[in-house]
Amino acid sequence: MNKVISKNPVAYHNYSIEDTIEAGIVLTGTEIKSIRTGGANLKDSYANIKNGEAYIYGMHISPYENGNIFNKDPLRDRKLLLNKREINKLVGLIKQKGYTLVPISLYFKNNFVKLELGIGKGKKLFDKREDIAKKDAEMKIRRAIKNK
Repeated sequence: MNKVISKNPVAYHNYSIEDTIEAGIVLTGTEIKSIRTGGANLKDSYANIKNGEAYIYGMHISPYENGNIFNKDPLRDRKLLLNKREINKLVGLIKQKGYTLVPISLYFKNNFVKLELGIGKGKKLFDKREDIAKKDAEMKIRRAIKNK
């Protein structure tokens, strides 16, 4: 049973996601407590691989109110827990085919915080317009069916 903590609202709008992968995150105790109270935000975050290790950048975790000196920087880089085979696969996709790693959602899985990473390419403006037009058409069809 996965309890979703935070979702990236623009992940599917700005990127065409072709595959997803689940990764753990290295966090401190006060960050976990803050996440449990809903203090995480993925909006401007992105993931990358540096020196053979995966990191997430720009993920905001609010400081825990009762954390005092143990609180960390809310925007610090956090290491992602992936095995070597997964990292090598991601490195090949990023360098050769031009894919990027996009954080999609943050959730609890058996008391562990997991991050769902999407592997996708950035959409162009006309791609975004096509998606919006498709959604509008589907919504109009649903309304017509509902009204009949």
